Order: sequence, then C-alpha cells, then structure tokens
Amino acid sequence: MFGLCNNPNWHGHNYELEVKVIGEIDTETGMVVDIGWLADLIRDKIEHRFDHKNLNLDTVEFRNLNPTAENICVVIWNILRQHLPETYDLQVRLYETPRNFVDYPA
Repeated sequence: MFGLCNNPNWHGHNYELEVKVIGEIDTETGMVVDIGWLADLIRDKIEHRFDHKNLNLDTVEFRNLNPTAENICVVIWNILRQHLPETYDLQVRLYETPRNFVDYPA
C-alpha cells in the first residue's frame, strides 16, 4: 500500500514541528505566550512522548491509528490544545521533508 515506505522493519522520519499560538498580546508581558513556557510544553508533552519511538509500537496514540503526518499533526494539536487557554488559537505544522508538510487546522 505504501510503495517504497512499505517495509517489514517499519520506516522513520525526522519531523520538524512548528507551533503557532495566536491571541492578544498581554499588556503586562508584551507577549501572546511565553516562548520558554511553550518550548517546555512541547518538549514535555510532545518530544518526550514521541521522539525516537516506534509510533506504532511504543505509543498509545498510534496503536490503532496510522501514524501518517496528518494523523500525527492532529494528535499533537489535541495534546497541546489541552494546555492552552481557550482564548488562544493554535495551529500545528509538521514537516515530513523540507517541502512536504501538513497543517492542522488547515
């Protein structure tokens, strides 16, 4: 089904992740969201959970969900969304290669 990517030993990617938080600038801090806090959130909730893992075997999220870039992007969005106030909009972009990426929401 997946052509050259159909491999009995699975296949992997080195994804690049972009997270966009959209909201009003806080007048006290001058920021929409503290970038250090956001970086820590991504490291703790996303990187530690998925980096250097066989997503099919090592993660609960993809035991029954095909880990396509599209599905990974949506899963990441859902995880991060839980930790942001509702007043913020969130967009996740996941690069599979420098020229192939998916956005959620599109």
